[in-house]
This record gives sequence, structure tokens and C-alpha cells, in this order.
Amino acid sequence: MSGVGVREFDQILRRVRFCDYLSVAQLYLRDNFLLERPLSPNDIKPRLLGHWGTCHGINVAYANTAMAFGNNPDFMFVLGVGHGFPALQANLWYDGALAKVNPRATLDYDGLAYICRNFSWPDGFPSHASPFTPGVITEGGELGYALANSYGVALGHPEKIIAVLIGDGELETATALDSLNLRNILDSGKNGKVLPILHLNGYKISAPSLYARKSERELNEMIRGFGYTPLWIYGDNPEDFQNALKKPVDSPFYILKTEKGATGPNRHQDAHQIPLKNPMTDEMELRELEKWLKSYKFDELFNQESGITK
Repeated sequence: MSGVGVREFDQILRRVRFCDYLSVAQLYLRDNFLLERPLSPNDIKPRLLGHWGTCHGINVAYANTAMAFGNNPDFMFVLGVGHGFPALQANLWYDGALAKVNPRATLDYDGLAYICRNFSWPDGFPSHASPFTPGVITEGGELGYALANSYGVALGHPEKIIAVLIGDGELETATALDSLNLRNILDSGKNGKVLPILHLNGYKISAPSLYARKSERELNEMIRGFGYTPLWIYGDNPEDFQNALKKPVDSPFYILKTEKGATGPNRHQDAHQIPLKNPMTDEMELRELEKWLKSYKFDELFNQESGITK
């Protein structure tokens, strides 16, 4: 694991802001991607389809694990909550991985406009992760396989480090829950290291998750019962996340606790899918969307002439 200091913490925060903005822009915008003028109804996609609620947590986990392990060619990030595809695609674009398989996804304004305009759009990108995406092997609506797949990658490859982000609703599936037993089968020096991260944001599509209803003590005891050591990360402070990753414990199981829809519009904080549903026809929602996008100060992170400012 690489050394991480103040400069790296700032890079993590900037990346999370960047990918949060890009997640929102993919969900809503078909033009005016840098807010060079006030948003108008013509800038908004006529049909809004996708999931916002889990995006910030995905971006936090992706940025922190990439900073800690990204220099290791044997590191992998596995995403279980494939319905949070705007965040996954934002990170793949940011790292240049998307451009390697899609020449139109260039790391400049044209590439940014391309992925935003074509997200959840006819003949474009789907609203969920799909096998068209680099590294994706299951459709994003099929929850539960991520942990088992991660242990499969680790099998017989001691050099591998796999961070796997699991949604709290996803962990309610039989497949995900039973996959916790794989630690007992694969815990040896002959296999790679799997780092499960539970994204505990409290809600599924229409109700609190079962694990959000448990006390921390109950959840800790359940995780310990499967042979893991639970390590809690509260919120999106990169120093806390990096300190958790550095702790020398056997079989860590990280619990990332963030609010559902964090960094989104306050009155829609717990939104699972689209927080502002009618910005094309509702002037108040349009201005709220504009305020939301501007809150990320994207002009500090991306320049139309030079691209990403890291």
C-alpha cells in the first residue's frame, strides 16, 4: 500500500467531486455540460433514467482504494451495485480505461460530452452496468455476485488484491450473504487478498435495508461470525478511509457508512433513483439542479482546453 499524505487526501477529494459531478451530468444533461450558461429546459434529457443514491459512496470507495492500491498492477476494484453505473462510468472515464475500448470516450471536452449525452440514451450507454463496459461480466441489475466473483479471481493468485464494494441491499441476497463463507475456504497464502466493503447507506429502492436496522453491535457480531474483523468508516473523509485500510488486521471487512444520496439536493437526500424528476418542465427543479451541479465547483477540476486538472 502506497504512502498517503495531505496531498493525496486532496487528490482523493478532488476525484470524488469530479466523479460526483460527472455522475449527475450523465443522469440529466444532453448539452451545456460545463454550465457555461444558465441551464435551460433544452439542456435536459427528455427521459431521466438511472440511479443516483449510491453514486457518492461508489466514488468514495473507488477513489480511496485506487489511491491506496492503484499503483499495484494486481489490484482490482469490483463493484457489486451495478445500478450505480453513472459513478462506475465516471471513474472508468477519469482513469482513461473507457477510452481504451471506445475511441470516442476521449479525455477532453468531446469525450465528456459524449459519455454524458449518451448515458441512458438510445444506441448509447445503458442505465446499469453491462458487459459492454470494460471489466463488467454481469448486468448491473443482477445483485449478489460480486463477492463470490472476487474470491474466484483470488483463487490461486496470491499476488491479487481485490477491493469489492457491496450494497447493503445487495447483502440481503442469498448469493451475497452465503459468499461470506468463502473466506473460510480461501483463507490461505495460496490465494489473493479480498477486501469486502459494505456500503451502508441505509436504504433500498423503497425501504430501509435490513442492515441499517441493526445496531452496530449486531452487525459487528454478524460479520465476526463469518470470520472477518469489522472496520467502520463514517462518511467520506479520506484520512479515515486510508487509516482503516492501513490497519493490520486479519480478514478485514470494511463498513462504509454514508447517507443515501449524499451530496445531492437536501430535500431529496434519500433518493434511490432520480432526485429531481421534472427539471425540464419545473423551473424550480431546474434551478435546484443547476445549484446542485455548481456545488461541485467543476470548473476547478476540468478545463475545456486542457481537460482534467489533477
